[in-house]
Parts: sequence; structure tokens; C-alpha cells
Amino acid sequence: MKTLVQFGAGNIGRSFIGQLFARNGYEVIFVDVVDRIVELLNERHSYRLVIKRNDKPDEVINIENVRAINSKDTPAVAQAVAKADYVATSVGKNALPFIFPNLAQGITLRENLFPGRPIDIIIAENIHNGAAFYRESLRSLLPQDFPFSQRVGLVETSIGKMVPIMRAEDIEKDPLWVFSEEYNELIVDRHGFLGPLPEIDTLNPVDNIRAYVDRKLFIHNMGHAATAYLGYADNPNITYIWEALENPKVLGLVQCAMRESAAALVAAYPKDMEPAALEEHIINLLDRFRNRALGDTVFRVGRDLYRKLDREDRLVGAVLLAALFGLPYDAIAEAIRASLQFKAVGEDGKPYPADAEFLAKEAPRGLCHVLVAVSKLNEASVLEKEIIDTIAGRTA
Repeated sequence: MKTLVQFGAGNIGRSFIGQLFARNGYEVIFVDVVDRIVELLNERHSYRLVIKRNDKPDEVINIENVRAINSKDTPAVAQAVAKADYVATSVGKNALPFIFPNLAQGITLRENLFPGRPIDIIIAENIHNGAAFYRESLRSLLPQDFPFSQRVGLVETSIGKMVPIMRAEDIEKDPLWVFSEEYNELIVDRHGFLGPLPEIDTLNPVDNIRAYVDRKLFIHNMGHAATAYLGYADNPNITYIWEALENPKVLGLVQCAMRESAAALVAAYPKDMEPAALEEHIINLLDRFRNRALGDTVFRVGRDLYRKLDREDRLVGAVLLAALFGLPYDAIAEAIRASLQFKAVGEDGKPYPADAEFLAKEAPRGLCHVLVAVSKLNEASVLEKEIIDTIAGRTA
């Protein structure tokens, strides 16, 4: 049986990458730091995936042929990586530095055991320029003369799967089961692989992964965040994303913002992005956002304002792209303005810790301050100063 070593047994690891490979005939070896998750995976060798759909009963799928290794067991992790057919990571950018040493040891051991055999690493992370980041991080941990480009394939992806926060009462019932939507398309960089593409029925290899990463960030992520911020600004008492889109005004603004991003993407990637296909994509996404059964919350989608207002992230990044081509971004700007009012709380009644700091320290100082200090827009740039002035309503 072919094997996938999956770093990260969290929501994306279990509901998306792990289940895709397991259901297509691979043994999936999860590597995770959470002792209880590792213990249960090794005890059961399976877990439940619950597919949530609107107006339909839940579908429960038993994912089998799985086991786990604690990430603290470096020799075992290295052995697994050395012998794997594929490696994937879904740990989040902040945790990546902690897994790179294990990955590097596995890559080194693989070269010793199987000289010349490459390994492909599927980067199932929502980060820009992931391959360059991995290359720089891993090469510094490998022998100086290691033939990296001939041995390590770095495969960027566009991850569109939506997975809600699991409620405490659900986790208490079963720490292993995971809820998700039905969507299963895995978009990958065809040119990142050194070996054959994995045999996955919903794999979509593309030639220009950057176009699809930007599509995910500036249409999907931006539209999702805009829904949270505009919905909350209109009605702070809502809990779920689908509730926000029940308001025709909010729905219209979100759809307009997504179309503004789509126009910018067509201008940036005319060979890869077609207007009709992007409009269909937007309609499909809005339908998925309205999935009541998924139970996705405004809090989950909107939290982490420092990151989501960064110049390279979903909102300001989309504005920069539109402005670069002289295209409108009025609706996206409206979502940015609404983000400064975002005070949604989680299941525990508390705000996201970093957002509490943002709302106390940054938001009271106004949009101009946020766009310069948080979004890192440069007032010395003619284009970026115009963006600041437009969003903040500042006149000369």
C-alpha cells in the first residue's frame, strides 16, 4: 500500500488531505503534537468524517487505513518520511518552523536508504510563495552539498475546503470526528512534482498555481471575510455566516466585492482566468457560504484582524491588485471599513486575543493609521497613498 505522511491531524489534515488519500487507497500516517489525537488514531486506525449539506441528512464516512506518530518522536517521523510515497503538511504557517527539522531528518535518511529517490511535499497551507519558503527553510537544515532540486519536489496548492470550528460538546463526544462541507477539489502545481502525480480522483493539476492561489485568497477568502465584517456591522447579534447573507444588502455588497476581485484577477492572469468561469465560481462559493448545516460562524471567518488586514492578505491585497490595473474596489473598501467594528466572540464568549488588542490599540486611531501601521501601505507611494485616501475618505 502506498503511504502519505501527513503533518498535522487538525481539521484540514483529517477532513481534506488525509481523507482524500485514505479513500484513494493510501495508508495515511499522521504526524501531530496532540498526544490524545495520536493515541486515538493508533487505537482505532480510523475516524469519522461528517459531511454537512443544506436540507439533507449528514453523511458519515469512516476513514480507515490511518495511524499516527507523535511529532516529538523524531526518529520515527524521519523513518516514515524516508519511506513515504508522498508527504503533505497542514499545520499553519506559525507551526511550520517546528516541523522542518523532522522533515529535514527524514529527507536526509531517505537519501541514505534510497539514494536518488525524490520525495514530493504537498504544501496544503494557505500561504503565498510556499515553495520558496519551504526551500529556504529546509535547505538550511540539510547538508550543504545536498542536491535539493533533484530530490525534493515542493508542490503548492490552493485549499478551498471549508471546515468549521468544532464545538466543545462535539469534541467531547469524539475528539477524532471532524465536520466539513462536501467540496473535495485539490488544486496542485503540476510542475512542483518530481515524481508521478498521486492517484487522487479529485486532484486538479494546474500550470499556473499562483493564479489559483490568488483566486482562493482574493475571491474565496476575501468574500468570506467580507461576509463576516459586513454582516456583523449590519447586525452584531448574528452568529453564523449564512445569517449574514440572508440580508440582501450584505449579499449584494459581498457579491460586488468578489466581482471586483474577479476583474482584477482576469487583468492579472488573462491566460488562466476567464470572466464567465470566475462568475460561476462566485455563485458556487456564495451557495457554499450559505450552508446552514456547516454551522460556520462569523467569529471563525472574521477573527485574526492583524493577519487579515495585512497588505498581502485577502482584503488589502485584493485592493492593491485592483488598483494596479486601475480597476474599482469600492465594495472591498467597504468591507475593510467594516472590519474596524468587528467584535464577534467565540463559543466561550471571548474575542480572539489578538483582535482584542487590535480593537483597543489600532481601531480607535482610525482607518489611516490601520492602513499604514497594520496593512503596511506606504504613503510615499502614489498608488498606495491614493488607496489610503480612498478607503479612509481622506481628501486633499
